[in-house]
Amino acid sequence: MPLIALTGGIASGKSTIARRLAEHGAVVIDADALVRELQQPGQPVLAAIAAEFGDGVLTPSGELDRAALGAMVFGDPERLARLNGIVHPAVKAESQRRFRAALDADPDAVVVYDVPLLAEARGTGEWDRVVVAHAPADVRVARMIEHRGMTEQDARSRVARQVSDEERLALADVVIDTSGTIDDTLAQADALWRELRG
Repeated sequence: MPLIALTGGIASGKSTIARRLAEHGAVVIDADALVRELQQPGQPVLAAIAAEFGDGVLTPSGELDRAALGAMVFGDPERLARLNGIVHPAVKAESQRRFRAALDADPDAVVVYDVPLLAEARGTGEWDRVVVAHAPADVRVARMIEHRGMTEQDARSRVARQVSDEERLALADVVIDTSGTIDDTLAQADALWRELRG
């Protein structure tokens, strides 16, 4: 079972690649979706976040108030580290459980872990391949302005808060250049699939 880490900066086209690999039959496990699941009411992670940061990070209905939590940890490395200390181990444990379940269901499965913050989490070692979706920062900024309605300043700020392209590319076994057309990106994803299945 190949275990693939798929990563990339914001607006890099990573989700397009993940969808294409899923269409081919890959089991795609989305790290962001895992985080959202683990932060649902009734989950130990949400209880731990509330215990650490106070009930002000909860909405009146008991859900996580992401904006309130974000305001609390943004620009405060110590608080962010405490939050990551709660969330990251839980996500790692749940992702490992899902990798094992995919293997148990189909020993020949290709499992793709769609993980935006691979470089930030220093998560290397267990992957058969690290695939990086890459487009220059200016291309990604233009996409965020066009497709997400962000201002240029907001878009550049989001890019600047992530690790550099150089740090991300240093992890790569495979780079998919997403700066061209969608068809170019899909063709590279198709070629990767053929290599993984070959």
